Amino acid sequence: MLLLLVGLAASGAWDRIDHRSAPRVTGADDLYFALNDMDAQAANLLLSGGGRGLTPMPQQHAAAQKLYTAARHTISTNLQILAAAAQGDQKATTTVVGFDDDFARYQELVGRALEDDLRPQEQAAALTEYRSATDLLRQSLLPAAQRLGQSNDGAFEDTYRGARSGTNTRSVLLLVLGGGLLAVLVATQIHLARRFRRLLNPALVAATACAVLACALGWSVLATQSHQLKVARRDAFDSVVALSQARAMSYDANADESRYLLDPGRRGSYEQSFQDTSQRLLTLPQATLGTYDTRLAAALAAYRADHTDLRFTGYYGDEFRNITFTGERAAAETTVNAYALYERDDRTFRALVAQGRLQEAVAFCIGWDKGASNYHFEQYDVALRKLIGINTDAYTRAVSAGRGALTGLLPGAGGALLAAAGLTVLGLRPRLAEFR
Repeated sequence: MLLLLVGLAASGAWDRIDHRSAPRVTGADDLYFALNDMDAQAANLLLSGGGRGLTPMPQQHAAAQKLYTAARHTISTNLQILAAAAQGDQKATTTVVGFDDDFARYQELVGRALEDDLRPQEQAAALTEYRSATDLLRQSLLPAAQRLGQSNDGAFEDTYRGARSGTNTRSVLLLVLGGGLLAVLVATQIHLARRFRRLLNPALVAATACAVLACALGWSVLATQSHQLKVARRDAFDSVVALSQARAMSYDANADESRYLLDPGRRGSYEQSFQDTSQRLLTLPQATLGTYDTRLAAALAAYRADHTDLRFTGYYGDEFRNITFTGERAAAETTVNAYALYERDDRTFRALVAQGRLQEAVAFCIGWDKGASNYHFEQYDVALRKLIGINTDAYTRAVSAGRGALTGLLPGAGGALLAAAGLTVLGLRPRLAEFR
């Protein structure tokens, strides 16, 4: 019965983790990054269409249109995933439904801004409508996506803690019951040896061996469950969460750059937002935009000299303190190096704006030519996705190994236990027959 309970409980835990908890967390993070990407591309469409003292940039406009459409598709897909995963959770369902309504309103505002931007006399109205859309995004949509991510990760954590606690409890029970069974079998063997003056009962010896095997397999299953749960959650998925949030925040920072260029009246606010987001990604205490690059270079140099000398925190600090898997450290280093280059690009285009060279600043910021800011942002994003992929693959392997132990070892434990029962009856039957 205990072995059956072990199998059912562990299988249920893996189902909740892999089919419900994990998709809800990653879906919310993907939603956050796609929202920011969509808003950034809307700003890029307005910037590259011409007007506001800028000449049209057809290549950048076409790229922004393609990415805008892709981001909108990503949002729609993740809303479907989150709606399916939220079934049975009224609070999450309400949040998803409310989000869907706000997103429809956001698309309407952006659509009107893009239409008005085609008419030179309406470009001021286009900026007003884009502001309204961005305000809705930042005040409602992004906080809702963030709440979904946090609550879903909390639910995952509760599932993980419950599963490990249950595994530890069942390990103790198996130790007690298995030890009791072995004690009974050994005591029976001793009693029979004394009562009937026979040294060993072969069937009972075999039954004892089967019981030992059943207990060993059962303990192995439970130990595997506990270990793979830890690998899946702590070693792998904690990094997936931190890095997925870093990716979402990176798209927020990238969007703030486009907003900064499009809306001179809010430049101070968007610049501060970019700085705050940078500090969340990789925290360097008391660094400003003017000192961030130098401080980051010094922190990375210290790390290269001594991998234990980590002078930064934030999402990347979390990741560098949880490097576990083959290839993860190299991928993490590549990612932060690419991030540092993207940060330096930010200072380049802000200097161009300060010099009154707005056209050059826009071309550099939203351009995809080699050496431009978006080119470097894409290289950074590729490196980050590779790093996330290493941890996602490790999570998948841990889930597979946990499930594999249930289907591979647990039936063997059950079979050994049944064999022990059968052999015990076989061993005692001749002795009991002597009392007739």
